Amino acid sequence: MTQTSENVTWLTQEAYNQLRAELEHLSGPARTEIAAKIAAAREEGDLRENGGYHAAKEEQGKMELRVRQLTQLLENAKVGEAPSAGGAVAPGMVVTIAFDGDEDDTLTFLLASREYASSDIETYSPQSPLGSGVNGKKIGEDAQYELPNGKLASVKVLEAKPYAA
Repeated sequence: MTQTSENVTWLTQEAYNQLRAELEHLSGPARTEIAAKIAAAREEGDLRENGGYHAAKEEQGKMELRVRQLTQLLENAKVGEAPSAGGAVAPGMVVTIAFDGDEDDTLTFLLASREYASSDIETYSPQSPLGSGVNGKKIGEDAQYELPNGKLASVKVLEAKPYAA
């Protein structure tokens, strides 16, 4: 099966290792721990009115969802080096754009998978309309992307530099 670039998530080795460790923890020790919580709550009696049992089952459901998300992400991940400065916009870069050529109306964001999202900087996925519009553009080039209402918006790439956490 060939992967299209839209399905690939580029990760640094460090990010890949972090996500792999989280998956291993959730698939092993965390899974055993939640099973023990459910078993203990089940022994308390009537499951219909057992808040601890229902809370543990809900926690288990959330954990299993995260396991599936991580598994899919890591299956489609490509490990690579952070992009180099001075080239074209690429995932893993902090990008500054100007809307409609107005250099006073700018937005700076990290072009990356939401796994990289942090409170430090706004993150846009390379698959998002804005992300796919600027991906591959060089500094000074114009890009277009489709707004939710179907109209096209224009932006100019002002800066693109590798993200440093």
